[in-house]
Amino acid sequence: MKQTSSDGGDLGGGTPREVADKPTKGLADVVAASTALSDIDGKAGRLFYRGYDIHDLAGRTTFEETAHLLQRGSLPSRAQLADYGAELARGRTLGSLVERDIPEIAERQAPMEALRTLVSLAGADDPDKDSNAPEANLRKAARLTAQQPILVARYHAARTGATLPEIDPELSIAGNFLLQITGRRPERRAAEIFDTCLVLHADHTMNASTFAARVCAATLSDMHSAIVAAIGTLKGPLHGGANEQVMRTLEGLDPRGVAQAVRDRLAAGEKIMGFGHRVYKTEDPRATHLRRMSEELAEASGDDTYYRMSREMEEVVLAEKHLYPNVDFYAATVYHYLGIPTDLFTPVFSVSRMSGWTAHVIEQHADNRLIRPDSEYIGERDQKWAPIGER
Repeated sequence: MKQTSSDGGDLGGGTPREVADKPTKGLADVVAASTALSDIDGKAGRLFYRGYDIHDLAGRTTFEETAHLLQRGSLPSRAQLADYGAELARGRTLGSLVERDIPEIAERQAPMEALRTLVSLAGADDPDKDSNAPEANLRKAARLTAQQPILVARYHAARTGATLPEIDPELSIAGNFLLQITGRRPERRAAEIFDTCLVLHADHTMNASTFAARVCAATLSDMHSAIVAAIGTLKGPLHGGANEQVMRTLEGLDPRGVAQAVRDRLAAGEKIMGFGHRVYKTEDPRATHLRRMSEELAEASGDDTYYRMSREMEEVVLAEKHLYPNVDFYAATVYHYLGIPTDLFTPVFSVSRMSGWTAHVIEQHADNRLIRPDSEYIGERDQKWAPIGER
């Protein structure tokens, strides 16, 4: 049996102890928490939010309703949705630290770095910053959900020198985001499609950024700190960024030679971004909706080149590697057709996932235990110390 050491933590003791099982790399298949928020059936390709199938929610339930479901436990009634919407509207206002520093941050930091910094600053401005009480957490969750799209839009406007359109109280979070990013009021169908995108990305069980948020929250750190941990984790290219890379790949291919280019890359051992998933063994259910929306937007745009290229790539990768597209693959062309700059694709993910991250922090604080896994020590033992002059 292997030996592992503990620094105490909530496990007790500081001496080596034995563990029977070899650790699983990347914690694959290790249950790290209990949650009522979302669930995946990887074999059947199904995703659920609090028991609701994503196919029942997508296109039928707004992002605001979905955020209420995740953060507050139920799909809202009309009255509850009106109250929650009013709370979101009040929560959009950015604090003085954020307002003051956005221009310099936009000048010096890339998008995900900037959001990490801005959310941290927002924590200093939050009136509930010193409380982890349940009601305070609910208020902070609503503010973070309301402010994240504003932060992305304000950052983009500051770096481009654009004048940011005022929030339209008649538009949803999705509609206002498109308004502020593109500078023009979105058509109804475009806002509906983007709203569905936000619903599809709202939560996804114990992915890397959600786990990071829960580890931080489990120390009884505050919600903003946990969200900063999540954003920092999403920033890594093995978690966030795949949708951006999909678009970069499409832009770099000759539309007349897509199939051969993909086969050549696969033969060379290169990874094609946007395919395969650690959990799903069949098609990612979110990709089903995104493919359809990409086709619709492509037709409406009058130039379906990128959609056709995507379909060709999908057919080749499925035939050659038996891999299905994941959520990132068709999200890339959907965002492109909606007029969202490519380097904001991952920040858009954070706009949606804020609803799930904050719900996980609420859940962690409600039934908390410090998350403290073991490790397998593989280094030297019983080394002989020598004075510095003898080394």
